[in-house]
Amino acid sequence: MTASDKAFTGSIPQMYDELLVPLIFTPYAQDLARRIKTLRPRDVLETAAGTGVVTRALDAELPPEVRITATDLNEPMLAQAKTHLTDARRVAFQQADALALPFADASFDVVACQFGVMFLPDRVKGYAEARRVLRPGGRFVFNVWDRIEDNEFAHVVHETLQRVFPDNPPQFFTRTPHGYFDPLKIRADLSDAGFSDIVIEPLPHRSRAPSAREPAVAYCQGTPMRGEIEARGAPDLTTVTEAAANALRQRFGSGPVVGQIQSLVISAR
Repeated sequence: MTASDKAFTGSIPQMYDELLVPLIFTPYAQDLARRIKTLRPRDVLETAAGTGVVTRALDAELPPEVRITATDLNEPMLAQAKTHLTDARRVAFQQADALALPFADASFDVVACQFGVMFLPDRVKGYAEARRVLRPGGRFVFNVWDRIEDNEFAHVVHETLQRVFPDNPPQFFTRTPHGYFDPLKIRADLSDAGFSDIVIEPLPHRSRAPSAREPAVAYCQGTPMRGEIEARGAPDLTTVTEAAANALRQRFGSGPVVGQIQSLVISAR
């Protein structure tokens, strides 16, 4: 992972929220919230909350007495998340580094993280921090993207970028979002951090958009991939986005598009 992989700045948080969240994140957020509800927690900590899709799902799913603390390293992403939950008094937002959580030991019953652990520079340390703030018997519930070949829109855009920039192709997708999917590695990292009773399961969904342009814009302009594209200078961001849209049209058609997405959902005690 590079420093630019965590650059959710400028217009990226808003575009991420408007395009990527409904495209790929919402069904997995709802899944995590339902799983967490069955654990009957009193206090839930969310790390890498981003623009708050899981936070909103937790607020909708959990009983009103449950306290939710949503954190992210990136303040612009949290600012976007807050716009959706201005009246949710039981939700507290706080900027925080998942590698050094500003909470006391044994403060939470559940720690949740949606598609965030791939961005941690030291995953075992991040997992150990999650374990530290969990109460005895508490659970860490999170998900990661499966391999890029099982996530069709992302795969088509990635392959397009390899063709557009043959001498220096951007690798953000395979390096970070889709770079941590080996169940054996995930299990080993969690074990090294002190977790047990580890369950890992694949969860496929179908991603839908009104046209091929929406996923092209979402991936090229609503993720840190944007920085990699812009750093290369030519062709420019608009041209690259249109190339991605054309590739998606060729694969999925010129009308509404549907593609496979798949994650791994992990729970550990």
